[in-house]
Amino acid sequence: MSLLKVIVLALLFTNLLYAEKPYVEAQLLQKITKKYKVFAKKRFFYLQKTLDKVKDKDDMAKLKAVNDFYNQVRYASDMKVYGKRDYWATPWQFLGKDKGDCEDYVISKYFALIYLGVDSKKLFFTYVKSLRFNASHMVLTYFETPHSEPLVLGNYNYKIFPASKRKDLIPVYNFNGESLYRAAQRGNGKKVNNNKAHKKWDELKRRMKKQVI
Repeated sequence: MSLLKVIVLALLFTNLLYAEKPYVEAQLLQKITKKYKVFAKKRFFYLQKTLDKVKDKDDMAKLKAVNDFYNQVRYASDMKVYGKRDYWATPWQFLGKDKGDCEDYVISKYFALIYLGVDSKKLFFTYVKSLRFNASHMVLTYFETPHSEPLVLGNYNYKIFPASKRKDLIPVYNFNGESLYRAAQRGNGKKVNNNKAHKKWDELKRRMKKQVI
């Protein structure tokens, strides 16, 4: 074998060895396909394709791509989907079933953006009150800096807007999986205690570790 061929093969092997892992690895995708059938597999294929297109772009491009993708999923209450009043689905359950409620949109958007390299310190789960529906609601918010006006990624309004433009939402509090903060239109606000959200977050992480689908 010529030296050139050896070098080429070595480079190919190196590229394969250090290739970025897909968002959903093959073994997990097989489990998803077995449970939710081929259409679910196609949805995860298009998700990966969407993520690959923006992996080298700036945060704003990543936010838009992920927000647009997941907002195509159908809304359905936890009671209808899981027979529970408040259930936080894993990203694989949400896209596998192709339906879920506001927390499920936020969770899936959050982890897809983390996969794309967006700093987790910039992303917050934000509880709000929806004036339009007179109900509690959750959105994902993005803070470019700790004191920036956050951008809102929701499933009621499909476009990304600064918080001050979302007159239909009254912020209640933020959390990022580690700490909870009282929400504010600008900045992260003051830390508050909310054991319910912490328990839901910890439970979600346990189910994701076990790859619950």
